[in-house]
Amino acid sequence: MSTVVMDPKEEIVMKLVHYFITEENYTPMIVNGVKNEIWLENSDGPYKIVRINSNYIHNLEQYKFDIFKTNNVMRKIKKKTVSLKMNSLSIFLDINDDIDLINSKKISSVSIKDEKDITKNKILLSSFPSIKTKLLKNKGDLNLLVNVTQDINKKTEKDNRHFEEVFKPKKIIVTKVIVAICVLLYILSMVLVYEDGSSVLLAIGNNNYISLQHGELYRLVLSAFLHVNIFHLLCNMYALIAIGSQLENFIGKTKYTLVFLGSAIVGNLFSAVISNNMSVGASGAIFGLLGAILYFGYHYRLYLGSIIKTRIIPVIIINLLLGFLMPGIDNAAHFGGLVGGYLVIMMLGLKDKTDTSEKINGGIVLTFLVAFLSYLLYTK
Repeated sequence: MSTVVMDPKEEIVMKLVHYFITEENYTPMIVNGVKNEIWLENSDGPYKIVRINSNYIHNLEQYKFDIFKTNNVMRKIKKKTVSLKMNSLSIFLDINDDIDLINSKKISSVSIKDEKDITKNKILLSSFPSIKTKLLKNKGDLNLLVNVTQDINKKTEKDNRHFEEVFKPKKIIVTKVIVAICVLLYILSMVLVYEDGSSVLLAIGNNNYISLQHGELYRLVLSAFLHVNIFHLLCNMYALIAIGSQLENFIGKTKYTLVFLGSAIVGNLFSAVISNNMSVGASGAIFGLLGAILYFGYHYRLYLGSIIKTRIIPVIIINLLLGFLMPGIDNAAHFGGLVGGYLVIMMLGLKDKTDTSEKINGGIVLTFLVAFLSYLLYTK
């Protein structure tokens, strides 16, 4: 088996593909209309796209056309994945030495003739320093093919297990418990009334800046479980079941609970600082769930990009606009909950998606936001 020698260019391709998939967590992409090219995607990598081009580029015009084609494909990927920024690294294995490579903010280009070029290239080493030691050392025989295939299969199996764990249907508990608490408290609010007919629970649980200034901070949470009438309750419970069930399934019960409560607190702080009126309802926390789904969808945008564009973002925009157009809606709580939910899940992180620095940044921003809102509340 080891006496069969591979083409040197094929050997480099296999080693590069093996490195980017197994060491840098890139995923192969299917790109229509390209030949002798391998496209790899990692939304969290130094380059979102890495493409390995085995075509012979013999003159400047052909190279410029390659850049034009790459830009077009990147625009489509950016639109599909709802990415704010998109950059790529083009690795050319057969480009004329007379061509001066063009590097921009969007597209970087490197020329690789043999394996030594890989471990000496400044662009590769600056972005992927481990390539110098992690690139396979096998010679170009069938043993290399076996090793590469086995390693990539192991990585693929691991990724498949992770995605199955995230997206497979799970038993929804926390959302049902929240709904049950809201319904129970609504019934109690109708039963427990003062002599004038006003609700005891709404009086002691509504969110307002005066009560918060007097230390009744429990209102930041309790008010999220109270509703003024049956229509208010049914609308929020419908939204909670539709949105909350999905998010609980994706991120787990503990993180989901913390997102709901954290969003309620931040949303009610926004409301108390901006508005002089009392407020109740789960809508601020529900907007926090939307913020968390937005964060989740961004990190899984290769798979959920169309859902983010067609469902999540439109729902957020439409509901915020309705808050401005319709009276009696606490848009401050909605906006605050949206921001709070995004920051809470950013601080908690997503398994295998959020790195430590991002979690720390989320925690710092959330802490400063709550501290700043608290300052504004007590100086109002």
